[in-house]
Amino acid sequence: MAKRKYKLCIIDDEVVVCKRLQQFFTKAKYEVETFVDSKSAAERISEVRFDVVVTDIRMDNIDGMEILSLVQKKGEPTKVIMITGYATIEIAREAQAKGAFDFISKPFRPQELLKVIEKATKELENSGTKEE
Repeated sequence: MAKRKYKLCIIDDEVVVCKRLQQFFTKAKYEVETFVDSKSAAERISEVRFDVVVTDIRMDNIDGMEILSLVQKKGEPTKVIMITGYATIEIAREAQAKGAFDFISKPFRPQELLKVIEKATKELENSGTKEE
């Protein structure tokens, strides 16, 4: 029986980043939803279970740390990967201390993010939390 595709939610206030990542991950056989508006993303996260959420940290309305908190409150095994162009060691430590799976600094290549997402989905598989 074929496994279902992993569901990714990508949130970034830069349209070009969302488009580029959506194209890349769709070709890599992921089910992808992108959002440039973090408020819309938060609403969708509350309705749907994503396997992995990739979120920019600095955004208007709802920032990436609030997205992380929202995902955690749902109590699902969703992995959250933080991305930002304003990387500091302090921000990375804070994100991971709050439960982020990983942290990537912009600019990055989609292949770099793919490696992190593959690690996250492997962890989901190994823990038996991925739905079939």
